[in-house]
Amino acid sequence: MSASEKVTAYIKKHSKWSKELQTLRKLFQQTEVTEEIKWGSPTYTLNGKLVAGMAAFKNHYAIWFHQGFFLKDSDHKLLNAQEGKTKAMRQWRFEKEEEIPEAIVLKYLRESIQNCLAGKEVKPQRKTGVSLPSILKEAFKNDTLLEKSFKKLTPGKQREYAEHIGGAKREATQQSRLEKAIPLILKGEGLHDKYKNC
Repeated sequence: MSASEKVTAYIKKHSKWSKELQTLRKLFQQTEVTEEIKWGSPTYTLNGKLVAGMAAFKNHYAIWFHQGFFLKDSDHKLLNAQEGKTKAMRQWRFEKEEEIPEAIVLKYLRESIQNCLAGKEVKPQRKTGVSLPSILKEAFKNDTLLEKSFKKLTPGKQREYAEHIGGAKREATQQSRLEKAIPLILKGEGLHDKYKNC
């Protein structure tokens, strides 16, 4: 199935917003971006760089501007969907019965394309180091194989375990999480590996 066919299927699947998504798609197609599917939804790229995308949700649909941080947003349409976490991406949400201001959408798209061509980009900051909860440190003292297995994991997987175990408020919950994590750590698996590539 081609990217175009996948986008068509996505729009049909979200029948509540099909008409609106088709309108947005036509606007994207008036620019030089390439239509693709990434993370299960229509995404538009330029020279391999993410520019924008669209997605349907239960109560709204939205356009995502991957480097929306750089947009002037003179019409006050954009919001940061995860304040404090998301650095570059901005979202424009549309509710039911809301008319799509096509000229403004195109203006934002064209500005995004110009920003992409100019190389404007917020680089993600990589997390460094792992802060181990005391219960995990204690487990390492009692089990050197567990510690060696943990150290063989990627830093990202180590952080997942440390945050998952240490994030529990109650000591009993931390202990329960640790007990469930130990067999996975010994196998060299990440906490969320079973959900990946499904």
